[in-house]
Amino acid sequence: MEADKLQLKVRMAVLLFLEFAVWGAYLTSLGAYLANIGQGEHIGWFYAVQGVVSIFMPGLIGIVADRWVQAQKMLSICHVLAGGFMCAASAYALTTPEVEFGPLFTLYTLSVAFFMPTIGLTNSVCYAALSRYGLDPVKHFPPVRVFGTIGFIIAMLFVNFTGYQNTASQLLTSGLISFGMAAYALTMPACPTAPKGQTKSLSEALGLKAFALFKNKQMAVFFIFSMLLGVSLQITNGFANPFIQSFGSIPEYADTWGVHNANALISISQMSETLCILLIPFFLRRYGIKVVMLMAMTAWAFRFGFFGLGNPGSGVWLFIASMIVYGIAFDFFNVSGSLYVDKKTTADTRSSAQGLFMIMTNGIGATCGTLIAQKIIDHNVFSQPAGMEQIHGWETSWLIFAGYAAVVAILFFFIFRDHDAHSGKSDIKEAESTEI
Repeated sequence: MEADKLQLKVRMAVLLFLEFAVWGAYLTSLGAYLANIGQGEHIGWFYAVQGVVSIFMPGLIGIVADRWVQAQKMLSICHVLAGGFMCAASAYALTTPEVEFGPLFTLYTLSVAFFMPTIGLTNSVCYAALSRYGLDPVKHFPPVRVFGTIGFIIAMLFVNFTGYQNTASQLLTSGLISFGMAAYALTMPACPTAPKGQTKSLSEALGLKAFALFKNKQMAVFFIFSMLLGVSLQITNGFANPFIQSFGSIPEYADTWGVHNANALISISQMSETLCILLIPFFLRRYGIKVVMLMAMTAWAFRFGFFGLGNPGSGVWLFIASMIVYGIAFDFFNVSGSLYVDKKTTADTRSSAQGLFMIMTNGIGATCGTLIAQKIIDHNVFSQPAGMEQIHGWETSWLIFAGYAAVVAILFFFIFRDHDAHSGKSDIKEAESTEI
């Protein structure tokens, strides 16, 4: 039995490695490529569209996975489609002398529309497999989730050192990995769906039961603040790389390692993730979701603030500090939040509840955050001539983002009540039987 559990964890590790390698191949470098082909003013839209599709696609796909198609099969189908459209986007960009926004954006959007639901589906597949073997997800998922971050890092470093971070080849890399993920997902243990012939209400048939979580005041407040914190999620993914490379226009920084290897420098963020993920079980059990979320919000403020104060020369240590705190900012929010939602749901709503979490964070929150960030950066940076004027604009923008994250943290501290921490319960599904 122990051997079976170990084998399961290895299989989950490979699944997570491939899932996040797909994303890591372009997520932090796409902005630099777009800036290089004269599409800098559209960076926000390429990142915001991930949020737009996350408003409805994870929920819809989650409903299908909960009710009709086993989650591991749905995961495979989504990756086939996501990989196909991403390869088409790269083929267009690599064979067209003057890349236009419309065709590239359309193909890219279709790809991410099917990729974004796979994050929640991958979690569902892992949680279902752990439950089958009687393993506590809070204890056993984070150490395995580390391999997802490792996959992200390796993909980032690959596109950095091959030079793909400034070309459309990063999109081809992502598409090919997605095909590999599609094949591998089919080897995972089968996930349960609702029993055939079971009588369902209309809301149950549509998978809307997960929205009943809003009837619980604690969960409603949690989802609202998840949305507010989700505003921060894609800002550095979209703009950190072009920001660091913009120092290349300043002679003092033009030959620094960071300017020429921005993606490798940013990869320290994901390296920090691998350590911070392992801390999640300890902090969740000892301090509860409120303290963990507060730590994430505070870390986002430092993440942005360090960018605003640093440079790739004598101030590179501030960039590195920003990368280090990212592990807390991202993991203590995304992974802990996903685990918290899992504890608040039952097996028949697991996939749709994870989809709802994605809607609030990577959907509404990230969409609004990225588009607002684009406006701020357009005003402070791209409206200025290249050189120190743009660098000062970047500094101002990062400090604005830091101030926002700090305000959200303060409000969360005063408004959110972690009743589960006070009750001392480590598993709160029991209480939900009368609330959902």
